[in-house]
Amino acid sequence: MSAHDAVFNRAFGAFLFDMDGTVLNSIAAAERIWAAWAERHGVDVESFLPTIHGVRAVDTITRLNLPGVDAEAQAAFITEAEIEDVEGIVEIPGAAAFLKSLPANQWAMVTSAPRDLALRRMAAAGIPEPAVMITAEDVSAGKPDPAGYRLAAKRLGLEPADCLIFEDATVGIQAAEAAGAPLMVITSTHQHPIKTPHATIASYREVTLTIDHNGQLRLQKAN
Repeated sequence: MSAHDAVFNRAFGAFLFDMDGTVLNSIAAAERIWAAWAERHGVDVESFLPTIHGVRAVDTITRLNLPGVDAEAQAAFITEAEIEDVEGIVEIPGAAAFLKSLPANQWAMVTSAPRDLALRRMAAAGIPEPAVMITAEDVSAGKPDPAGYRLAAKRLGLEPADCLIFEDATVGIQAAEAAGAPLMVITSTHQHPIKTPHATIASYREVTLTIDHNGQLRLQKAN
């Protein structure tokens, strides 16, 4: 059985979701702010912007190794700018309704964004706040390190292998794989088709949720 089919043929204790690109689309806002920042710091915008998605701001800036730049201070500046600018942030089609259909103790959000920014973007997109949310402040190593997903599963009383992770970005997919969890890749914001062995959907309207007699979550392909 392929990995794509496998997620539709088993039960899960919980679902773990990335935020940006997975339950909401904040690309326009994020790229406006990061492009302006890159121009001020002499960084080539066109090659830089594809590297920002799914990664903590402090890791993005540290990776550039710019002389005289305080990565933590600049990351804080970026975060404040992103909290101020939520224009154009929208849910991935069907995401809010799908999340609201899940039992509160059986899903979590694992995002590379700081908590205040995550809450602001979720509110802008109409995404419900989860009982368990792992943000940039909760881990010492961001994605592709699996620490965030492992911590989310632990807080839900589960192993990562008992959870289905929903992701969109390469670093997030790598984090999910490293955590040893099954994976659903959301392709809504991808400009080019993604080559992946994992299951993919473009919209949450493509799947339906059922809860079996053991209280486990099951996905089915929508008719």
